Amino acid sequence: MRTDARVVVVGGGVAGCSVAYHLARLGWTDVVVLEQHELTEGTTWHSAGFVGQLRSTISQTRMIMYSSSLYAELRERTGLDPGWRGVGGLRLATTVEREEELLRQVSAATTYGLEMELLSPAETRSLLPMLDVSDVRSAGWLPGDGYLRPEPLAAALAAGAHQLGVEFHTGVRVTGVEVERGRVRAVLTDQGRVATEVVVDAAGAAAGHVGRLAGVAIPIVPIKHQYVVSSPLDAPDVPGIPTVRDPDHIVYFRGEGDGLLVGGYIRTPDVCWPAAGEAPLSTARTLFPPDLAKFGESWGNARRRVPALRTAEIARVVHGPEAFTPDGEFLLGETSVRGFWVAAGFCVHGLAAAGGVGKVLAEWIVDGQPEFDVSHMDIRRFGAHAASRSWATAKALDAYSRYYDVVYPYTEWSAGRPLRRSATWPRLEPLGAALGEKAGWERVNWFGSPPGFVPSAPRPAGWAGQVWSPAIEAECRATTEAAGLFDQSSFAKLDVRGPVSFLQRMCAADVDRPVGTVVYTQLLNARAGIEADLTVTRLGEAHFRVVTSTASGVRDLAWLRRHAPEGVTVDDVTAAYGCLCLWGPAARDVLQPLVDEALDFRFMRARHLTVGPVPVLAQRVTFVGEYGWELYAPTDYTLTLWDLLLSTGAPSGLAPAGYRAIDAMRLEKGYRVWGSDITPETTPDEAGLSFAVRIETDFLGRDALLAARAAGGPERRLRCLVLDDPRTVCLGTEPVRVDGRPCGRVTSGGYGYRVGASIAYAYLPSTVEIGAKVEVGVFGSWQSAEVRDEPLFDPANTRVRGS
Repeated sequence: MRTDARVVVVGGGVAGCSVAYHLARLGWTDVVVLEQHELTEGTTWHSAGFVGQLRSTISQTRMIMYSSSLYAELRERTGLDPGWRGVGGLRLATTVEREEELLRQVSAATTYGLEMELLSPAETRSLLPMLDVSDVRSAGWLPGDGYLRPEPLAAALAAGAHQLGVEFHTGVRVTGVEVERGRVRAVLTDQGRVATEVVVDAAGAAAGHVGRLAGVAIPIVPIKHQYVVSSPLDAPDVPGIPTVRDPDHIVYFRGEGDGLLVGGYIRTPDVCWPAAGEAPLSTARTLFPPDLAKFGESWGNARRRVPALRTAEIARVVHGPEAFTPDGEFLLGETSVRGFWVAAGFCVHGLAAAGGVGKVLAEWIVDGQPEFDVSHMDIRRFGAHAASRSWATAKALDAYSRYYDVVYPYTEWSAGRPLRRSATWPRLEPLGAALGEKAGWERVNWFGSPPGFVPSAPRPAGWAGQVWSPAIEAECRATTEAAGLFDQSSFAKLDVRGPVSFLQRMCAADVDRPVGTVVYTQLLNARAGIEADLTVTRLGEAHFRVVTSTASGVRDLAWLRRHAPEGVTVDDVTAAYGCLCLWGPAARDVLQPLVDEALDFRFMRARHLTVGPVPVLAQRVTFVGEYGWELYAPTDYTLTLWDLLLSTGAPSGLAPAGYRAIDAMRLEKGYRVWGSDITPETTPDEAGLSFAVRIETDFLGRDALLAARAAGGPERRLRCLVLDDPRTVCLGTEPVRVDGRPCGRVTSGGYGYRVGASIAYAYLPSTVEIGAKVEVGVFGSWQSAEVRDEPLFDPANTRVRGS
């Protein structure tokens, strides 16, 4: 055993081998991989190995596409067969809803540059004659899909890593992780201590256990997952058949020898080790006794789909642990302990993305950020509640049981709720609130429609109208004509104390402004990609309040702390303050009678006020394009403030409103949303945010931004599109083509009630001018749209200023 190493990877499965291989490729060859059994004998070895390249996000799709391209390299480098079988893949649709999902997936595949074709039942049967297609409406055919043999893949990755200098030690059990002053110092094993400052927890279903050794909560929930292998079938060329997914009947299958490997996602899953303290994967090749009663639905549906299975028997059952997460996404990135990284939570489909996982994590460790935007996989997306075993288990079991469901945008799940509630919670149910959840927070999507309200806008067609209410329009109208009251207490709020030079270096805008100034800005990475989108309010010479989005708080806190020098502190004060947003032309009439001073401070200014008896920090900021304030009150005063504003504002037409109204109005104003319109892969110049950059200051990412400008500026820009048909509403990921050529994709879309139009935003080549006609692919049809100048609503900002 080594006594020191630059990196220690815990786990010798496909994730650990891939991370080690990619670290070595980037020049970090002083890497040790520790595995308590033999390689792959934890979670990897029993994987069914399905590789479906098309996923719900572009980054995960790109990761899997990269993985597929890696196999030829591994074969050439190592001389080993990585176990890839490129047989193609079929996705069956037997309901109207599933067929709509396929149409949406075809559109997404177009934006990703992924080949996908929609087949008729006859074409499906011609491709795979063993199928009964009597109830099939259509099928998606992805010729780039296939499956992997897990052990050969891991062996090839390990061999490639070993050739580059990585050491593998098997039969070594990790017993502890030394942490000093919040940073990793060593890994303790049953064969000695290994000093290191970088640890990668790639322990699969045991990743949570390894995390606890370092004092880190990793919300991994090992869930039992079952598949079977049939006896040989009387059918030609079984080993070479495509992979098949039949989600309407919760079953998937592929060839395995002369039989079929058949798996499914049961509706009542079980965790593997329900008792706290049980050591997962303590024995090699852990399996559980078969539970064919639970597997009966999937097996029965497989036999109906493949008549040849009706005379076959179950020859083998594999019932093993799979590492699931609360939201069904991977867990990647650095934790709150510096130097302790995670590559886990593969949620059944991790083998497909293993190459991409190794690539992005290695880049992240070595370069400080990965090539792809993996923010939705970042372990920092969860709050402190993720340390709860009961919460993580409830969410993960729910995610597993719905794995093959058709999920409409804005669909809300009930597991693990309610959790985080603002002070206004007691008032929501009487007001008819339709609740949603984000980062554990209960938030209002909309309230009940007012009596007698007659909507003027049509219900959006198709999926966009599935989770919708005319109350959204009512709230937009109330905010435009009078005022709306929005509870945005879920905003993440961070207090930064220290010299202004720190935030001046971190922010693209100039934040060295007088006390009481609010600055809208971005935090950039070294490539000028947008890591965060937020406001900074100067409360004192060395005291700043950072307000960022609900889901970004933990991540942005970590980003600032990672770069903070000695003498700077960054604290999360989210729970200490509620935030009520009062917006609309009547906002001044509502607020002025409750304060003892004139409300004469300008846009992007902040002032401490007393509203009635409530102490408030009032910020003249808006995210809906209407006059008003964000009102920050201590949490114990927030309910009083809510009641006071509603009662005082009722004669003026003030109405409570929710997040769907905010989203509709922000689209009309061209306000960007981080995570969709702007990401770590987009720059301010590309996103139309150059106005928020003060290039004279020395900020992180400035050099890259200047270099891009010197090279001629961005090749793409975020553009506002208005669709010709107002009932056709985009949901995101739809392809956009110009002159018949796909050249972009929608980042976000919705209906603008103030302008009476269907709006979408998309990155298009910079050569596409305002006024150009484009086409947007919506559920299999191309819809005409026009590139418009923005913002569509109140371009002179007269309403924001209260003019």
